[in-house]
Amino acid sequence: MHRLMFAAFALIFVSSPLRGQQDDVDRGEREFRACAPCHSLEPDRNMTGPSLANLWGRKAGSLPSFERYSDALKDSGIIWDDRSLDAWLSDPQHMVPDNEMTFAGIKDGDVRSDLLAFLKVATKPGAAPAPAAQRRMNGMGGMMGGMMGGARDPNLKTLGAGQRVTSITHCRDSYRVTMADGRTRHFWERNLRFVTDSSSDGPESGAPAIMPAGMLGDRAAVIFAAPAEISKAIEKRC
Repeated sequence: MHRLMFAAFALIFVSSPLRGQQDDVDRGEREFRACAPCHSLEPDRNMTGPSLANLWGRKAGSLPSFERYSDALKDSGIIWDDRSLDAWLSDPQHMVPDNEMTFAGIKDGDVRSDLLAFLKVATKPGAAPAPAAQRRMNGMGGMMGGMMGGARDPNLKTLGAGQRVTSITHCRDSYRVTMADGRTRHFWERNLRFVTDSSSDGPESGAPAIMPAGMLGDRAAVIFAAPAEISKAIEKRC
């Protein structure tokens, strides 16, 4: 009986720290929802910010597939580890003045600790590419993608006729966008964005796509394969 009680207490003693660590990771995964619109956990899938895959031990500003690092971050010499990431998450501008991270920081040390516990698991080599927090963001579809930039859009090469643009005209303060299914939509010029996507999911050259943006249905983005195609596609006609 004494041996059984000792074994039970030993099991509780060993499992409690492990259970606590998993709780930290679970809470950190929930905190990652605030990061998911801008950062992917998949290797070299860059969004507004760089992919966080394989983050620990990486030099700041050094991911070869990401082109938009600030000079301040590239010149910082920082190596990402528990200590440097905690300082970064606390106040990015204080740590590296003039960097382009549009994030004020997390002042609560417990929240930072939980987030780092999750990221240390989710970004390590061979980790599952899309933990629940990222899957939830991706599952929100095109509406949230247009509003927040975080969701993965569909492959623009495989869109239906209702999202393939055949002509764009501009008159005074308005654009008229005609799709391959023959429908035409009118947009106030401030509600239509022209962007590019040169990735494997981007549109075919000369076949731009239109995607919804915002929550009211009055905004959209026309996505081209290359910048040179934008001005060629817009005809001034009233």
